[in-house]
Amino acid sequence: MTFSTVGSGTLPLPASVPRRLPLAALIVLALIGFLLVSIETMPAGLLPDIADGMSTSEGTVGLFVSAYALGTMIVTVPAISLTRRFRRRPLLLAGVAGLALGNTVTALSSDVVLSLVSRFVAGSFSGILWGMLAAYALRISPPTRSGVALSIMSVGAPLGFAFGTPLGAWIGSVTDWRWSFLAFTGLAILVTGLVLFVVPDAGGQPAAAQLPLGRVFALRGVPIVLAVIAVWMLAHSTIYTYVAPYLRATGTGIPPELMLLVYGLASLLGVGLTGALLDRHPAPLLHLSVAAFVAAAAVLLVAHAFAPALLVAAALWGVSFGGASAQLQAALTVSGGENSDVANSFLPVAFNLAIFGAGILGAALLVPFDGLALPVASIGLGLVALLLTFSGRRSAFIRR
Repeated sequence: MTFSTVGSGTLPLPASVPRRLPLAALIVLALIGFLLVSIETMPAGLLPDIADGMSTSEGTVGLFVSAYALGTMIVTVPAISLTRRFRRRPLLLAGVAGLALGNTVTALSSDVVLSLVSRFVAGSFSGILWGMLAAYALRISPPTRSGVALSIMSVGAPLGFAFGTPLGAWIGSVTDWRWSFLAFTGLAILVTGLVLFVVPDAGGQPAAAQLPLGRVFALRGVPIVLAVIAVWMLAHSTIYTYVAPYLRATGTGIPPELMLLVYGLASLLGVGLTGALLDRHPAPLLHLSVAAFVAAAAVLLVAHAFAPALLVAAALWGVSFGGASAQLQAALTVSGGENSDVANSFLPVAFNLAIFGAGILGAALLVPFDGLALPVASIGLGLVALLLTFSGRRSAFIRR
């Protein structure tokens, strides 16, 4: 057994260690991440169209996102635990096929209940895919290029947030909302073919190395990483989800799509910086990223009436948070060791709990206050996340 190094931790790899970075395979894994984020968030850009087409309310259609997130939260951990002995590529193909099936049913359904069930099913397969992507990327990559591999694999998520949802909304605006879902089913079919021809297979986890779920959760470093994920994601999603009312409160006239575009493009720079620094300086990189996020939120609060400052803050926000997925997946993968697949299955659960909580928190703040309360919450939560990264520097976020 050989080991992959991320920061100063280790992850077991097959006896045959890859010599070259499998760039094409990592891009396909990133494309899966793009697909997952786009399918999850797409209903948000099509609320009026879906509501009109299904003769229901926008609030009901909003449950399409909630049902997807609920499927991810409920199914991911037990599914990954039960399939950890399976070979990776067949499981990856099954996950993409299940996602495509659920998405297709949503596209063709005329019944709200059936649509919600299909979204739950799609979210369940999404969680399985999220739970295995990071460890898969490391198993097929050279140990010395672990940080780069994770960064390439994780670029799909910010691309999904920046371009996937607007793409789905645009397709729906020029055709019909159902074609938006079918277009991403088509992309899933394309991804299936690419996985077959480009992504190498990898073995599952030996039975002798498997730990019960409770013991994996209690592994040194895992709880603190999950806490950082939940708190930092809550800080991010609170302002991201309600960026429109925030901008309305500023009176700057900046459209939400411009703000999110700047954020999305800058997040790609964050991914690149993470790829360059993660292998050598994992802990300082994480501290700096969370601190920069807090600084961006502070600018959104203090300079809220100055449009150029808000766009600069959006860029800093994107750079600081763009590499968050790779950084936290690396820490969770190292903490999980031989049980990294199960450890990583906790990640989408923590992310979706934070997204769910952000919807509640943001809505609660907007009742007594205006949108300027949102960056205040992000600052406070960001500072908590920063303190957690320092408290975990000897267990999860280890300096080299």
